[in-house]
Amino acid sequence: MPQLDTSTWFITIISSMITLFILFQLKISSQTFPDTPSPKILMTQKTKAPWELKWTKIYSPLSSLQQ
Repeated sequence: MPQLDTSTWFITIISSMITLFILFQLKISSQTFPDTPSPKILMTQKTKAPWELKWTKIYSPLSSLQQ
């Protein structure tokens, strides 16, 4: 049974990786990306929740035990 010749594998793999790297770099460099977004100052209006409109008091049953 003949042996598989693996002497050229290293050069083949390295050259393939270099080629892929160059192709990806060319592909990425041809893309146009948007500018860095700048933050916008927004004025938010605070809306009151229904429980903030009226005064309520919560009584705890344990508060009468502490003296």
